[in-house]
Amino acid sequence: MIQSDLHLLPDEATMFRAFVNRDASFEGIFLTGVRTTGIFCRPTCPARKPKRENVEFFLCAGDALAAGYRPCKRCKPMEAKGSVPDWLRPLMDAVDADPLRRWTSQDLRTSGIDPARARRWFQASYGMTFMAYLRARRLGQAFSRIQEGADIIEASMDADFDSVSGFCDAIRRKTGASPSKAKDRKSIAVAQMASPLGPIMLAGDEEAIYLIEFWDRRMLETQFDSLEKRIGAVFFPGRTPAIESMEREIAAYFSGTLTVFETPVRFPGSQHQEAVWRALLEVPPGATWTYGQLAEHVGKATAVRSVARAVGENRLSIVVPCHRIVGADGKLTGYGGGLWRKRFLLALESQS
Repeated sequence: MIQSDLHLLPDEATMFRAFVNRDASFEGIFLTGVRTTGIFCRPTCPARKPKRENVEFFLCAGDALAAGYRPCKRCKPMEAKGSVPDWLRPLMDAVDADPLRRWTSQDLRTSGIDPARARRWFQASYGMTFMAYLRARRLGQAFSRIQEGADIIEASMDADFDSVSGFCDAIRRKTGASPSKAKDRKSIAVAQMASPLGPIMLAGDEEAIYLIEFWDRRMLETQFDSLEKRIGAVFFPGRTPAIESMEREIAAYFSGTLTVFETPVRFPGSQHQEAVWRALLEVPPGATWTYGQLAEHVGKATAVRSVARAVGENRLSIVVPCHRIVGADGKLTGYGGGLWRKRFLLALESQS
């Protein structure tokens, strides 16, 4: 591994432990070169694990290839975790163009896609089969139609549900209320994108983004629960103009060509939380503030702990830059996505 890249990765003991344990939370973070075989692998590769002295770590596939390694045929490290592989892209584009279409296994075969392969990919990436993913998207579209004033029969027919009762049952399971009572809930789409730091979850409506989190953050479920209670949100897989805009901006951020995000964001919270999150937006790229400085900035100089707690409750990673807050001694501390990610983001911004 190139010496200058060492600070961008977890320590080698942590990476080797993750590799041996096939820890999925490190997918997209590092690659492992195996000297005895000449191949490089994902952290979750199912192949037999080598001894510690026979491996080295790389930040990206390009570094591994440059070092003379070839990609493993079992774990396919050239396909980034969280990204849509080339063989599936035409299908995903077709689904985005017509979310209400009902697909069959024969439709997939006609498109040149093995249904079993599609099922495995969706199960690994979304925790559901392709057919379940399509049904969830149709339900989300129908829920949005109800919010716009469509009646239940019209919405269920538009979503191509087999029956109105089946549609009502699906809405009730999703929201805990009947369609007529659930129409006041806010429909939020959830999508996933790949990044150099692993998959990122995005949640938003047509106009703004409400959540940006690394997929393995322990508080992710808590963050979704918080939004659900705060704004009455109901989450469905899907894409919106705001999500697509934010995906482009995050990709540009990681490429070093963007420092200011323009896609609208929303961060509903308590008065104290919102004050802290707005203050985080004032920390310029390439700079860091201490928790004490942030507390003073929001007029809470004696409430550093509560300010730090609000920082940790931020739902918009990267965009609301809580990674720019450091300890009083300047050391990195307190980042839900992992200190190694915080180190990476600060290093990236210092180079912009």
